[in-house]
Amino acid sequence: MATNEAYQAKQFKLSGLQGISDQTLEMHFKLYEGYVKETNNLTEKIWDLVKDGKVDQEEMPAYSELTRRLGFEYNGMVLHEYYFGNMTRGGSGDPGKQSAFFKAAETGFGSYDIWKADFVSIGKMRGVGWAICFQDPKQGRLTNQWVTLHEIGGVVGFEPVLVMDVWEHAFLLDYKPAERPKYIEAFFANIDWQAVEGRLLGDFKKA
Repeated sequence: MATNEAYQAKQFKLSGLQGISDQTLEMHFKLYEGYVKETNNLTEKIWDLVKDGKVDQEEMPAYSELTRRLGFEYNGMVLHEYYFGNMTRGGSGDPGKQSAFFKAAETGFGSYDIWKADFVSIGKMRGVGWAICFQDPKQGRLTNQWVTLHEIGGVVGFEPVLVMDVWEHAFLLDYKPAERPKYIEAFFANIDWQAVEGRLLGDFKKA
């Protein structure tokens, strides 16, 4: 865990999305930048405790708390990068029927419509968190999962392909809490399917 290369917040040009305001994006980007800053801060503090090659007993409580917190902040940073990275202005709504993702959804779920119904239903579930479409790198199949506190619920070793933030900060300036389905519709209207397909592995990987 070297601290000489701090993480830098990435820039995403998403102004003018359909149904997701620039005001929401501005607030969301600042939140993301906070995760980047805190990831760097925690990494530096943990390094200070371990750089001599040991963690003394009196240092263990602080070390434990910092390390547990790092998982939350780190995953918060990375998931936001996936989320912003799979959106674009002027999205097509759904992928083309000949696209790699459409075919992957058909293979794993029988049809794209069934995959979408599953993904959207996960996004509508009570509580805050993330709806994530993962790909099993061994079998190549897609699976939709609910992730709660960033680091809780992810499938170890599976690759995130499509990530949707359903924490309330992602839509509360644009929609009422009970209008989450409208936000999900807006999210789909802005999906960058080319970016999503670039994350696919194996036989479905876009050439």
